[in-house]
Amino acid sequence: MGNGHRFIHLPIVCYAVPMKPENAANKAAGKAAAALLDGLQQIIKGKREFLELLVAALFAGGHVLIEDNPGLGKTTVAKTLAKLIDGKKKLVFKRIQFTPDLLPYDITGVDVFDPKTLKFRFVPGPVLANIVLADEINRATPKVQSALLEVMAERQVTIGQVSHRPPEPFLVIATENPIESEGTFPLPAAQLDRFMMKLSLGYPDRDAELAILDENPAEKGLANLKPVIKLADFMATKEAAAAVFCHQALKEAIADIIRDTRIHRGFVLGASPRAGLHFLEAAKALALVRGRNYVIDEDLVMITVPVLAHRVKLRDPRTQADKLIREICLARINGIKTDGIKTE
Repeated sequence: MGNGHRFIHLPIVCYAVPMKPENAANKAAGKAAAALLDGLQQIIKGKREFLELLVAALFAGGHVLIEDNPGLGKTTVAKTLAKLIDGKKKLVFKRIQFTPDLLPYDITGVDVFDPKTLKFRFVPGPVLANIVLADEINRATPKVQSALLEVMAERQVTIGQVSHRPPEPFLVIATENPIESEGTFPLPAAQLDRFMMKLSLGYPDRDAELAILDENPAEKGLANLKPVIKLADFMATKEAAAAVFCHQALKEAIADIIRDTRIHRGFVLGASPRAGLHFLEAAKALALVRGRNYVIDEDLVMITVPVLAHRVKLRDPRTQADKLIREICLARINGIKTDGIKTE
C-alpha cells in the first residue's frame, strides 16, 4: 500500500463452530465481487490490496477517504466503479471540486422558484448521485464540509422541510492532498468518523508503471470498459456481505480493540461505537471479496488500520497511529489464539 501500511499475514485460523455451507446466493455474490474486482484491475494497475479494501467498503455500504498525491488515479477509481455496475439506468457519477468559495447548496441542491407554476421546485445537487467524488474535501470551509454529514450518515438531504434520498448504491469517495496545507481546513472528528475507511493508492511499482505507459488505461481502457455486474446482483451481494459469519471470539476482539483505543495512554480520542460497527461490516465484506462466507483473524488485521487510524487522536503528534493500532490488534488476535479457543 502506498501509505506505508504493511499487512502482516497470519496463519489462517478457522473457528470450529457450525458455519453455513455455501449456497447458490453465496456463490453468486462471490462471483459478482470477483467480477467487480477484476474489472477495476483492468484500469487500476498493481493495486489489488487497495482495490480489495475499496470493494469491501462498497459492499459494506461505507464511504472512503483517500489521502494521496495528485495524479495517482483517484478520479479514475470512482469513474471505473460507476461504469462497471449496470442498472436500468446508468449509475450516476458526480465529481465535486471543493474550493473555499463553495456553498452548502452547491452540494446538496436548492429549492428554486418557478415563475410558470408559481411554486418552488427542488434542483438536486451533485451529492444525490450513486458515486460522488468529493475532490480535495479539506479545501472547503467547515460549513460546506458539514453539508455532507447528513447524507453520508443518514442517506438523505433535507432542504427546508423535505428530505431527499440519494439512489442506491450510494458511495462517497473523498480525497485530500497530504502535501499541501495552505488554504485547507482539516476535517473534524465528526466528519472523519463518517468514513468507513481511509486509504491510499500510492505510486505504482515498475511493472504497473510500464503497463500504464503501454495501455493508458485511464483514457483508452476506461472508454472501452463494459459493465461486469447488474445492479440487482450488486444489491444481492451487499445482502450476502451482511450475512457473512463472524465468530463470537472475533466480535469480542473487535470490541476489545475499539475499547483499547479509548484507554491506551497514547490516544486522547478513541474510536467511536460507529467505528466498531464499521469494523465488523468491513470485515464481513472483505471476507466475501476474498471468497469466504466467514471472517478470519487475517481480515481483522488487514482492515484495522484503514478503519480506525483516521478516527483517533494521538497524545504525541510525532507518534504513528498506524503502528499503535496494529500493535493493539495483533495483541488481541494473539490473545484469542492462546485463550483455549478450539481451532482447526
